[in-house]
Amino acid sequence: MPRRGLSLAVLIVNQLLAGLGVASGIAVAAILMERLTGTAFLAGLAQTCAVLGAGIAAIPLARLAVARGRHVALAIGYASAAIGAGLVLGAAATGLVPLAFLGLAAFGAGTAAGLQARFAATEIAAPGFEARAMSLVLWATTIGSVAGPNLSEAGDAAGQALGLPPVAGAFLFSGAAFACSTLLVATLLRLPRAGTLAVDRMPQTESTPDAASSATPPEGAEPTDGGASASASTGTGAGGERIGAWRALRIASRNPRALLALVAIVCSHCVMVGVMVMTPVHMHEHGLSLGLVGLVVSIHILGMYGASPIMGWLADRRGAVAVIAGGGVILFVATAIGVLAPADDLLLIPLALGLLGLGWSAGLIGGSALLTESVDEELRVPLQGASDASMNFAAAFAAAVSGVLLGIGGFAAVNVAAMLVLIPLAIAWARVVAGSDRHAAAA
Repeated sequence: MPRRGLSLAVLIVNQLLAGLGVASGIAVAAILMERLTGTAFLAGLAQTCAVLGAGIAAIPLARLAVARGRHVALAIGYASAAIGAGLVLGAAATGLVPLAFLGLAAFGAGTAAGLQARFAATEIAAPGFEARAMSLVLWATTIGSVAGPNLSEAGDAAGQALGLPPVAGAFLFSGAAFACSTLLVATLLRLPRAGTLAVDRMPQTESTPDAASSATPPEGAEPTDGGASASASTGTGAGGERIGAWRALRIASRNPRALLALVAIVCSHCVMVGVMVMTPVHMHEHGLSLGLVGLVVSIHILGMYGASPIMGWLADRRGAVAVIAGGGVILFVATAIGVLAPADDLLLIPLALGLLGLGWSAGLIGGSALLTESVDEELRVPLQGASDASMNFAAAFAAAVSGVLLGIGGFAAVNVAAMLVLIPLAIAWARVVAGSDRHAAAA
């Protein structure tokens, strides 16, 4: 077994570097693409390309984690992001626009690896502390995400000193941060077999009641035909073959708790991205300064990551299902404020974006914790990869649709659509609660 304290510290420092790498590049990606292409439309595809790259990389990285270990998968993800930053720099120097889009897609692998790191934290946590370990790793992203954009000017100066076009130099810091992340996880990080929690390594007689219950079929789950229920429990097919990501999704859909976890992760991310990406545009169109826009975005990022340790503590102490419910309520309140608040209201708009980040934090941490505890270890990693791919693809779709909705019905329409995304979350949550009530009544 690796030393828990050292491994968690490496993950935290690594996540700080990864957050710095992502934020440094994404902060100027759209501006750089507009300079290269001369059109705002293609510039808007910069973030979409990075998000799609994260979605595409999620499942291969999960497979690599199973085959070679988490540290290898994380190192490959961060190395891909470093190479992507280099490709973007090459595109800026040569003017090759396709090379820039390819680089941004590879850059998205860093985001995919950062998301996978939260699951790695659960695998080295002591029993009953899985969500808190995950939340600490996510919290470290706050420092990098806030520091990254503030290094844009220094990166620009360094880039121009090397003969790069304006703005492109920020990707120097991104590439350096991801290169450091790659070396850190490849040399110092050692983790248990991917998907294995501490409770799985304990003798059966010593396992905790919660650990034992997580390995049994969840409340409300119904048996299926032909050995499918056994597959849902063990994570292997009827013939013992390894389960891929998409088959893992189909198996999990028959498990109400696992399904709630997936819906919570995807819906929370979809709502957050759909509203967040259009908020700066909405504010700028109504004459607010870039300084105020940056302040609101900073409040939003603080809501996303700053309170994550609290969400992890609540998930461990009160249960992931309760945290998911709280996250759904917070997201609903945030979008309701977005519908009603004037664009120039300097109290309600920051409040809405702060709550949006807080609701996302609850949904992601609660959903990830529930996903980890609701299935056995053979199913965890492919399901984690599928959930990360799904949340990124949903975010890319939400970002594209939100732009159309903003043009048709304004910021209120964007928030109303976000409210509708919460309906599947409410249904999945009600199904789990109803199953728990039936189980309690039968007992």
